[in-house]
Amino acid sequence: MLAVRAELYFAIVTTESSPLDGGEHQKNEGKMNYRAVLIAVVASLAAVVEGQVIGHNQVRPFPEPEPVTFSQKAAVKYKPQLKIEDGCHPYPAVQKDGSISGGLKWSGPQDGECTGSKLGSQIYARSKWVNDVWAIMYAWYFPKGRGAVPVPLILRLFGHRHNWEYAIVWIDNPELENSTILGVSMSASVGYASQTPPETRYVDGDSVKLKYYYNHLLGSTSLQLTEATGEFQDLITWDELSKLARYSLNHTDWDETLFNLAGLKMPLKDGVFDELLNKAWPF
Repeated sequence: MLAVRAELYFAIVTTESSPLDGGEHQKNEGKMNYRAVLIAVVASLAAVVEGQVIGHNQVRPFPEPEPVTFSQKAAVKYKPQLKIEDGCHPYPAVQKDGSISGGLKWSGPQDGECTGSKLGSQIYARSKWVNDVWAIMYAWYFPKGRGAVPVPLILRLFGHRHNWEYAIVWIDNPELENSTILGVSMSASVGYASQTPPETRYVDGDSVKLKYYYNHLLGSTSLQLTEATGEFQDLITWDELSKLARYSLNHTDWDETLFNLAGLKMPLKDGVFDELLNKAWPF
């Protein structure tokens, strides 16, 4: 659909911008330029559309590209490993054309219909300086999750469609070959948890080891440091995403609970990213 629209607008610009002779060309030049600009603007707006909602097992992950910038190289170097103890395995949330995952309705086992996509998984990352410390935020998407933190305990017996978890690896400088992990923060059952620096038993080389588990006391799924070895997913950084994918992640309402009680938000989206970094600052 996007390609058809682009071709249509290009044809209109080509037709209306055909050369004219003599004074008639001079007379209509300004008018035609105006039309060309207007049509170009409309065409670009038409390209920014929200992708379709597709099945959670139909979303194609982005292949992990070769890192080029210092930021991208650091994100790959410090990519955490994730051990799934309870609940769904991570899935891609969006694909190149902007189509997003429809998730799964909460029912049955915690890992029902979500033990891993045959198309592959995904981990997302976005980075920036925070108070002279380089923060790399990683995010995982799960088709369904359990428990909404803000609601009464009785409601935590139930789950919800979609879930996001995040971890922040704090390092001294992404441009240093021997950069160091200064700390790690992660989404928890209530707010976030941090350790500065992480104990060596929770780190494998340059990779922090995390587990996705069900907190029986608080009735929710969340992240926690672990000694167990986990798995890696293909990484795509925020700037490497396609424009349509980034638009969908920024504008999709992932919280389908009543009155948005679960507070589900894509951790890397504009606005939320900075808010979470400031709240999770561990130093």
